Amino acid sequence: MPIWVVAVIMGLVEGATEFIPVSSTGHLILAGHILGFEGPAEKTFDIVIQLGAILAVCWIYRTRLIDATVGFGREPAATRFALNLLFAFLPAAVVGFFAHGFIKSVLFSPWVVAVALVAGGVAILVIERNLPKMRIASVDDMSYATAFGIGLFQCLSMIPGVSRSGATIMGALLLGTGRVAATEFSFFLAIPIMFAATFYDLWKSRHELVVDDVATIAIGFVTAFVSSLVIVKWLIGFVSRHDFSVFAWYRIVVGLLGLAGLWLVSSPGP
Repeated sequence: MPIWVVAVIMGLVEGATEFIPVSSTGHLILAGHILGFEGPAEKTFDIVIQLGAILAVCWIYRTRLIDATVGFGREPAATRFALNLLFAFLPAAVVGFFAHGFIKSVLFSPWVVAVALVAGGVAILVIERNLPKMRIASVDDMSYATAFGIGLFQCLSMIPGVSRSGATIMGALLLGTGRVAATEFSFFLAIPIMFAATFYDLWKSRHELVVDDVATIAIGFVTAFVSSLVIVKWLIGFVSRHDFSVFAWYRIVVGLLGLAGLWLVSSPGP
């Protein structure tokens, strides 16, 4: 299969899964395993094309982000919004900085992904059936403590297959946030954490990249950006009318199929 076709497929996978609670990293690892697209350069590709998906969020919410930037320090709502993102960003930033090498070298495994997909699916089902009373209907109503708590939940997404959006959305729901507000805050929180992860990974992997890699990354990047524009707009409408159970069952099915496939591939022949 031509490398540009692989890049398009991976970009579509990233755009379709980054913002729903099914783990984009997990899907990229499984897709890369199936397509034979693995290795240090491919892991960097997976990280960088996520930036394309994040830029889609920046574009959709550009007015909100500009207002928060311009109004920081002058308007209470804008200042609270920016500080909430900072408090939610810090836990994962600290853990990611110190555990980056371990995560990338040890946890980026199809087996880890498949198990985490199943476990995360079960967790979503349990959470959806035991939700506390909603007390935060809007991102603007969120306290600093709640934002920091969501940031702690985000640390779980360091495990490939857990899902960054899944960890933050489910964490927000457990802390009393409504589904739409939890989903939107997950979108906003993705911006600083993914920018930081992308540029940190690029710096660490700068000696492994070659010119051919740049072209492949660019294709995946653009594909992820375009597909994410569609998914983000669809997801907000979806969560205003439904819960997340469908994603939980999807995770469980994909994870079990992944485990079965990995077991068959790794099993010795007769």
